Amino acid sequence: MRIQLLAIGSKMPGWVNEGTQEYASRMPPHCPLLIREIAAEKRTKNSDLQRIRQLEGEKLLAAVPSGDLVVALDVRGRQWPTEELARQLDKWMMSGRDVSLLVGGPEGLSQGCLQRAEQSWSLSLLTFPHPLVRVIVSEQLFRAWSILANHPYHRGD
Repeated sequence: MRIQLLAIGSKMPGWVNEGTQEYASRMPPHCPLLIREIAAEKRTKNSDLQRIRQLEGEKLLAAVPSGDLVVALDVRGRQWPTEELARQLDKWMMSGRDVSLLVGGPEGLSQGCLQRAEQSWSLSLLTFPHPLVRVIVSEQLFRAWSILANHPYHRGD
C-alpha cells in the first residue's frame, strides 16, 4: 500500500520539506509515504475565492489515482487519537488499496473533494497553517505505523 499526501501549494520553507521527508523516509518499503504538491491558483485582492477552491479541488481530484481510498483533511472531519489512527492505518493496509490524503489550500477543500472522500480526518479543532499540516500528518503516520510494528518510537500509555 502506498500513501500519497496531495497538498495544494508549492515552494514550501525548508523546514517543511525537511520535516515531511524525515518522516516519509522512516516509513517501511511496503507502506511508503509520497508527498505531491499541487500548484495553488493565483490569488489577488479581487480573486473569486470560491472559484479558486473549485479549481484547486479539480486539480487535487485529477491527481488521485483510480481506485485509491480518498481521505479529506478537513476541520469538520473525525478526530482520531493516535491509537485510532494506527487502527485506521491497519485497515487501509488490509484493504489492498492505495490511499490519497487531500490537503486543500487556504480556502480549504472543494465540495467535490469532500464528496469524493470516503473518510474525513480532522487533525484538531485548532487551525494550523497548511505547511505545518504536512509535517504533522507525516509524523502521525509514522507514529501510527510504529504502533502497529511495535517500534519503540511511540511511547504512549
